[in-house]
Amino acid sequence: MSEPLLVLVGPSASGKSDLALKLCERVGGEVVSADSVQIYRRFDIGSAKPSAAERARVPHHLIDELEPLDAADAARFVQLADAKIADIVARGKRPIVCGGTFLWVRALCFGLAPMPPADEAIRARHRAEAEQLGRAALHARLAQLDPAAFARLNPNDLVRVSRALEVYELTGKSLSSLQAEHGFRTARHAVRLLAIAHERAELHQRIARRVQAMFEQGWLDEVRGLLRDGYGQARALRSVGYKQVAEALESGAPLDLPALSEKVIQATRQFVRHQLTWLREQPVEWLPPGQLDELCRTL
Repeated sequence: MSEPLLVLVGPSASGKSDLALKLCERVGGEVVSADSVQIYRRFDIGSAKPSAAERARVPHHLIDELEPLDAADAARFVQLADAKIADIVARGKRPIVCGGTFLWVRALCFGLAPMPPADEAIRARHRAEAEQLGRAALHARLAQLDPAAFARLNPNDLVRVSRALEVYELTGKSLSSLQAEHGFRTARHAVRLLAIAHERAELHQRIARRVQAMFEQGWLDEVRGLLRDGYGQARALRSVGYKQVAEALESGAPLDLPALSEKVIQATRQFVRHQLTWLREQPVEWLPPGQLDELCRTL
């Protein structure tokens, strides 16, 4: 591919998907999603998945690719995305990667640090310990074993905390040190990272409007259906937003929709702060809203 791979990143609710759609229509492109929730079938409303009409306008790849209980990680995403990108280029189109799962984006652009494979026995033990002692107790172990991961990870993020502990148990080295040794310095693709810049107040308003729209579109019924059909352990159901809605529905307490909406909004804002921290360390070109024409002139 002679041109750099265009990768639209940016925080949740910043308008990545809409920009990707318009940009593809201008340059003859196709979207390759880098979203760890949109990749699953049935996770539609809460992931802000492009509509059928939008997907009819522009081909979208790696959306509805997997069943809800299928495993998906950065390595599998890279394998799938590489195949889609090669196919799009072979057909004379331009791939445009779009998504907010930045570990996946980083893996696609710079590869992954060598890591041991998952050990289900260790993970099961961690889940049992978290159930007995609390997730914070597992997180506290990282303070000595992997201080960088301890500072970076949310104590409630059991999946990532468990993985950091698992890597140390299997290798005797911290996850952070293995990543630092790798350095993510060798590019797998020539890339151009793009994001839409919003003032904080505007981004917060966009988040609130999107959350309200999701509930109006039937998000509660979507999550009820997932729980009813046995997908309560799906990893995507632990993502921001879905996690809060599922917990509210499973609690048995009377549903307070305004309080739940506010809880999802606050969780999304916290997640966005983590996204912006990652983005500040990357060579991202920040675009003012509505600059599609100017962007196209640089392609």
